[in-house]
Parts: sequence; C-alpha cells; structure tokens
Amino acid sequence: MLLPEEILESEPLSTVDQIQNLILDSADFEDFLNELARFSAHQVAGTGDDALCGITLLRDRKAATIGWSSDSAREVDEIQYRLSQGPCLTAAQEEREVYVPDLFDEDRWGPDYANAVASHGLRSVLSVPFHLQGEAQAALNLYSDVPHKFDGDVAARARGYTREISQALRLAVRFSLHTDSATNLRATLESRTVIDTAIGIVMAQNRCNQETAVRILTDASSNGNVKLRDIAASLVQTVGGTASRTHFEEPGRRETG
Repeated sequence: MLLPEEILESEPLSTVDQIQNLILDSADFEDFLNELARFSAHQVAGTGDDALCGITLLRDRKAATIGWSSDSAREVDEIQYRLSQGPCLTAAQEEREVYVPDLFDEDRWGPDYANAVASHGLRSVLSVPFHLQGEAQAALNLYSDVPHKFDGDVAARARGYTREISQALRLAVRFSLHTDSATNLRATLESRTVIDTAIGIVMAQNRCNQETAVRILTDASSNGNVKLRDIAASLVQTVGGTASRTHFEEPGRRETG
C-alpha cells in the first residue's frame, strides 16, 4: 500500500505546477521565457521536435519575441515584425485566435508574409492570445512543417493551455516591468550623481557658481556632440584617476597658475 507521500510523488504535476517549477529553476526572466516556449511546444504539439514556438509581447506599441523554443522560431516571428503584420500580431492586438492551416494557400497578409515563413520549410501556423489583463498583450505562436497540424484537438489543447498559463505569464511580465522600471530609475540616479559631481569639479576648477558650471558642461557637450552624462563621466574619471586631468573652463577665461 502506498503511503500518502508516495501517492503525491507518483501523481503527475499539473501544468501550473510545472510552470512554477520552471520559474524556480530558471536563472533569470529570459531563461524562464525560453524554457516556457520549449515547454509550450511540447505541451501543445505533443513533442518538442515537431513544432516551433515563440511568445510575442506587445508593449508601448512595440512587438518582440520574448521567448522562443529555437532560433528558427524567433526568426519566423521577426518576419512579422519587419512586415508589421501577421498572425501573431493579429492574435495579440485583437486578442483572438488566428490559424493558418496551410501557408501555400494563405493571402490574408499578402504574399510576402506567407512566402517568407514558408521559405523556412514551414506550412502551418497557430497564434493564440494570452489574457494578461492590461499588463501588456501577448500571443503564443506555434509553427509546423506539416499542413493542418493544428486542426481540431491540437487547437483546443492550445486554447486550454494558454488560458491555464496566462496568470503565470502575467505575473512574469509584471515582474519584468517592475525590474525594467527599477533599472531605468537606477540608471537615471547614477547619471544624476555623475553629472552633479562633474558640476562640482567645474565649479572648483573655475571658481564659478553652479549655473556657470552647468553652462560650461552643456557647451562642451554640444560642441563635442557628446552626451552630457558621458562628458561628466569622463571628467569625474580623469580627475579621480591617474590620467592627466581634463579641465573645462568658461569661454574667454584662462586658468591662472
């Protein structure tokens, strides 16, 4: 007779449990998304070898493949971004399923799209939207070299699967958005600190006030066609290091010994 612990260990994990394990086992957000794409290809198509999978994310009017089961999956997704049209963009933007039974008979997005994807040896495409509830828009993109690969039960399985993992993807995207915001904020604060330090250096070198020091730096930035932060970082580095000191001075003013 099996003990309760043995029964639990013998029971197959649910899809949600497997996704949670992917999150825990992944090194970072990008690694998780690629593993999710590979897992999705296997779950929907039956094996990881007979379908390609990409995950498209739309955010701030930009589209990108954030997870892919192989380089080929990413490449065929990117064909749509170059053309600004295709099933994955339609599925994500309109939040509806889009199926291409056979690329040889497809003309909804003109011949350029169908021919470009078919040139990769692919014949059928299925794009199913995720429901991220306002976090962003996304779609699961499946490709096969077999026409009508995603008919019937396979399409139903894809629908059920995306519904099941939409919450996990929504949380992952939200975490990514907060991480991006924190990274941008940190970069902004670092830039501000470097610029403030450079202003102090120029004030000391030229015995001038803050307003004049800011003007000296911005003039140097404009005249040299260099970003203000880079000008400031160069000044801070050279003054703090062993290299010969960079000196910015007010036009028409010469340093006295």
